[in-house]
Amino acid sequence: MGGRVLVIGLDGYEPSLAEAMMAEGRLPALRSLRDRAAHFHLDHGAAKRTGLAWEHFATGKAPGEGGRDSAVDFDPKRYRVSQAPTRALPWIAWSGARAVVFDAPYLDLDAVPEARGLVAWGAHDPGVPPHCSPPGLAMELRARFGEYPAREWIYGFTWPDTEATRRMGRDLTKAVELRAAASEWLLAERLPDWDLALVVVSECHSAVEPMWHGVDPAHPLHGHPSAVAAGEGLRSVMEATDRLVARLAAAFPDATLVTLAMHGMGPNDSDVASMALLPELMYRHAFGRPHLRPPELPADPTGLPLLAPGDRWEEVMLRAVPYTPAERLWDVARRRLLRRDSGLDWMPAARYRRFWRRMPAFALPSFYDGRIRLNLQGRERHGTVAWERYGSLCATLEAMLMQCRDPLTGEPAVAEVVRSGGNDPAALGPDGCDLIVVWRGAPLALEHRKHGSIGPLPYRRTGGHTGRYGEIMIAAPGVTPGRRGVRSSFDVVPTLSALLGERAPRTVSGRSLMPDLAPVPAAAPERPSPIPA
Repeated sequence: MGGRVLVIGLDGYEPSLAEAMMAEGRLPALRSLRDRAAHFHLDHGAAKRTGLAWEHFATGKAPGEGGRDSAVDFDPKRYRVSQAPTRALPWIAWSGARAVVFDAPYLDLDAVPEARGLVAWGAHDPGVPPHCSPPGLAMELRARFGEYPAREWIYGFTWPDTEATRRMGRDLTKAVELRAAASEWLLAERLPDWDLALVVVSECHSAVEPMWHGVDPAHPLHGHPSAVAAGEGLRSVMEATDRLVARLAAAFPDATLVTLAMHGMGPNDSDVASMALLPELMYRHAFGRPHLRPPELPADPTGLPLLAPGDRWEEVMLRAVPYTPAERLWDVARRRLLRRDSGLDWMPAARYRRFWRRMPAFALPSFYDGRIRLNLQGRERHGTVAWERYGSLCATLEAMLMQCRDPLTGEPAVAEVVRSGGNDPAALGPDGCDLIVVWRGAPLALEHRKHGSIGPLPYRRTGGHTGRYGEIMIAAPGVTPGRRGVRSSFDVVPTLSALLGERAPRTVSGRSLMPDLAPVPAAAPERPSPIPA
């Protein structure tokens, strides 16, 4: 098509929640855009499990086609883990378009000298260190607009505390309003000569994860005192995002307008299970005894453990799975001397690493589905599992996991176990694992006939990356409005290339949606049912 393209990335946006708010008249700009745009639901597929949606957007590559499987790397020589920044070249490096980028996660501007803008300003999981082009742009923005006003809430944890939840909603709303003003300044005054403008709004992501229980009546914490403040805060952030869309659409009426969310959001189903229960289960499988010491916490009538205002999940779990003295000293040294945080050490799974060399298989730290790595001879330095036992051990672990039940519900705790090691486990990269554990529901405890009960443990995040679909809306002259069904999230980058009048490189995953921007068929697919307000 050619012409200017303005892309507004909606990080952490859940379409069903937006639909419910549109029906109430609370998101007028997004509703207007929906009515005048071609609308597709986006299916991120199994790649959603990686938690790397914005890296997949930034690079245009799916896992297995050059994209990563996890943001957590495992070092098989030292048995250590780290959360690695992006390593891939952004797709805009192949584009001839003059690009301006504001706060797109996992987009390395230094790898694209022609691109301008700044990243890691207020992004949730930025995937890159803060940097900008031209030099000094970040200082200009700070001098004009001040500091990002919601930094303490980017990874907020507030559900035990009603007042903190209220403050988080208020500050994240202010952050969206500041982002809107800064985006318009950047694109209209400071760097106005662009063909592609990419603005990503991360505040929905920062709000959904700690405040989902406020908008989901089915969530076990929906009756908690903080739920009302959480619902108000999350909806306030959504309304501010709607105003941002309206402001930028009005400021650049000549541009093709695209809004996109790579996938949807929903209740968190993995934090407790993947970060704490699974590592303990693997320890008991290896050594036949418990290591985790469940914290003594009050519980509601259903047995749901509750934290008190001021409690931090990480600190409670540190009592359950403590550091060794040496680990604690190293953590203090990194914080005070090297001025670095403790990386993944806050996660219980990472504190089992001192046992990994002696275990046949262990749970890697994970923010999403459970990830198990076998300690394979020849692949791991201290491998204990012979190659000929690989298949049988995978089968044994699969059977053990499928036998686990959630004692709070009486239901199976595991939906499926996926063998992800591939046909050649020896070639598994640092971001790979041998088994992926997909949880059923959101287990806060596990019960196994041989290994006993683990937990229950309290919720960490109440929201997570579990929504069925993301979405893309495209509004431009010649594009007929209407619903277009479901397409792959990896079709986004080829589509943006086509909108710019370019051909996407062959290394990019997916296909362009341009052939589908035809008149609406007679029977349009139904939308997913909205979550009740």
